[in-house]
Amino acid sequence: MNVPPPPAPSRPDFAATPDLAPFRARRTRLLARMQAAGGGVAVLPTAPERIRNRDAHYPYRHDSYFYYLTAFREPEAVVVLVAGEQPKQILFCREKNEEREIWDGYRHGPDAAREIFGFDEAWTIGDLEKRLPDYLADQPLVWASLGYDNIWDATVLGALNNVRGKARSGIAPPHSIRDLRAELDEMRLVKDAAELATMRRAARISAAAHCRAMRATRPGRHEYEIEAELLHTFRSAGSQAPAYTSIVAGGANACVLHYVENDHLLHNGDLLLIDAGCELDGYASDITRTFPVNGHFGAAQREVYEIVLAAQHAAREATRPGAHWNEPHEAAVKVLAQGMIDLGLLDGSLDGVIESGAYSRFYMHRTGHWLGMDVHDAGEYKVGGEWRPLVEGMVLTIEPGCYIRPAADVPERFWNIGIRIEDDAVVTSSGCELITGDVPKAVADIEALMRETRHG
Repeated sequence: MNVPPPPAPSRPDFAATPDLAPFRARRTRLLARMQAAGGGVAVLPTAPERIRNRDAHYPYRHDSYFYYLTAFREPEAVVVLVAGEQPKQILFCREKNEEREIWDGYRHGPDAAREIFGFDEAWTIGDLEKRLPDYLADQPLVWASLGYDNIWDATVLGALNNVRGKARSGIAPPHSIRDLRAELDEMRLVKDAAELATMRRAARISAAAHCRAMRATRPGRHEYEIEAELLHTFRSAGSQAPAYTSIVAGGANACVLHYVENDHLLHNGDLLLIDAGCELDGYASDITRTFPVNGHFGAAQREVYEIVLAAQHAAREATRPGAHWNEPHEAAVKVLAQGMIDLGLLDGSLDGVIESGAYSRFYMHRTGHWLGMDVHDAGEYKVGGEWRPLVEGMVLTIEPGCYIRPAADVPERFWNIGIRIEDDAVVTSSGCELITGDVPKAVADIEALMRETRHG
């Protein structure tokens, strides 16, 4: 008896697709920037699929730059933008293929992709090698990102050589290559309204996950059990994935900045540091909270915690339009260094401790980073050798910390205390807005939340 194959997946419900107008506007804005810089053609691929082991793939995740311009999430795709008096936007993507769709899921194909995502032309990815030289012919510049992927580099250079080979026919190749990612970095630094709306939703999901983790924490549980609480909230609220590998670090593990094993038992009297955030529709959130496993801060833990919290407050006050990038870090370091002196962790004057960098024994990272489609987002921190000024619409983290490892010259009551407090901040017209503030961080608020869980 012949059994017919299952039908190919139907077209997805595009009511869940993000508003595509901002993506089209970004392409138009990039074309204008290209034209102002001399014109030319931009070519940008999405990320390739990667093998995890044997024939199993890692979960696919699009390239951030590509998605920023297209909203297109399928692999094997390239966007081409032609600047000039008659600008053109072209997408290359996988062809429609019913058999592969049965196995792997829906494919838009060129026709649907052109219609839905607002391109002037769309072709199959197999047409790229043939058509790309035609787009590059008689253009002054090619905008590309070389040096990230050898296969893609060869594709772009092959197209350029194809055009150069036609010089006797009077066809001129681009005379230089510009770094496309550098241009996009500048655009991505300031978020538009659609980006900020998505990031606020991601922040709310991550905040709920951290609150759930606090409620679930108690002595005798494992770090991975608390990680599972985070992941449950991320996915059940619609997030596609964690934005990065979650850090769930109890006790001494909190003094390892990028601890990700998450397999130790949680002990009574220890602190738990959780650094975790979800990714929603291509945008990251990033929150860190540190709290007592048993729901009550010990005296030494409280002393260190209050210093880190004060440092975060100082950094937040320094995060405002016109301030340069390093001002929040400088404000946090000043509070932390004085706190280390007060606790007996360091000797000397405040100026001396800062000038010598002695504080970095207990605080060895910076106070923030850009945040957006990537958890450590695109954009330079200095321009022309000077720290970049903050402007409205930028998004960054504010995350001071203090990590005290056992040592002969460190009071024993502080040993293995690792604390970081991190929120996501949007620079506003008058200062900044913490979009992750739904997670308690004052000592009394944390203890109250955990007390309600145990006795409510």
